Amino acid sequence: MTKIDKAPVPLILPNPQDPRLTERVAGTDQAGAAVEINVPVERPLTLYLNAQEIVTMMTIGDYPEYLALGYLLNQNMLKYDDVVTEVGYDDDLQVVVVRTEHHTNFEQKLKKRTQTSGCAQGTAFGDLLEAVESAALPKAELRTSWLYQMTHAINTMPSLYLEAGAIHGCVLCKEGEPVCYTEDVGRHNAVDKIAGWIYRHGVDPADKILYTTGRLTSEMVIKTVRMGIPILVSRSGFTAWGVDLARQVGLTLIGRARGKRFIALSAKSASSTTRISRSSKRNRRGTSARALSVTNEIPATSSDARRRQATRRRPLACCWPEVWRDGWAAATSRCARSADARSSSA
Repeated sequence: MTKIDKAPVPLILPNPQDPRLTERVAGTDQAGAAVEINVPVERPLTLYLNAQEIVTMMTIGDYPEYLALGYLLNQNMLKYDDVVTEVGYDDDLQVVVVRTEHHTNFEQKLKKRTQTSGCAQGTAFGDLLEAVESAALPKAELRTSWLYQMTHAINTMPSLYLEAGAIHGCVLCKEGEPVCYTEDVGRHNAVDKIAGWIYRHGVDPADKILYTTGRLTSEMVIKTVRMGIPILVSRSGFTAWGVDLARQVGLTLIGRARGKRFIALSAKSASSTTRISRSSKRNRRGTSARALSVTNEIPATSSDARRRQATRRRPLACCWPEVWRDGWAAATSRCARSADARSSSA
């Protein structure tokens, strides 16, 4: 068993060239041609807390220490003020052991668990909701320029997703700068790695933003609140329970963040934990204004409504229903036949 020694706070970024994380597989494409592609690996990792087996996770296998610590923290089996004496990892046995100063026994808790909506078999245990309801998130500010800078940096950074696909990513950002970027086959694994990184290096989460490629579900909201991060961003959408939980605790959700478009949902209370500010005069119209109207529950102006309605009445060619496309194809075919007939008679 190899003990993982302590180290200074590192900047964690994806390493798509790591040969341990992907495999080359052969296949055939739609034209019948032979192809080879990279695919992410999945490996079992069994987690022990002291002498008790907790769970076996399917993971790509990087950062087992962060994953183990983050899982225990986000499942409320480890507190942020607990003293961890050792984290040991055995690569041959695919086992990670977390040892603490105090005695632990979660036999009863392990019997009461819920399979979450996350991929790769995420789980949540019964007392998590009670822990989340009593949480107090710090107040924070979010600028639209940070959102744009952050999403651009994430989308253009080399990653396993760009190299092989079939993988989720979570990124911890300070303002618009990524400081910890983790990936895994399940989004819950990726966010647990970030939780372990925060705990391991004593990073302050109060001024951070968490970005995920996955949906904004109740599981992601609970984990973000457990980590003490006030803002959660995703390029994907929301679930109803995720929104309800976020509003109860004052977590700000930013969903469907693509390019310069996003939707912001904040707590319904009079004092929202996050203030979203426009970064410049250039952003006072369009996406930012619409997102802010959602956040602060300000109804859209009549001109905005007329503009959106007019946009809906103009179908784009790439979005035409089948009946329109079929009708257009038939009309152009008739025109072509008529033209041929006229040229023949001439």
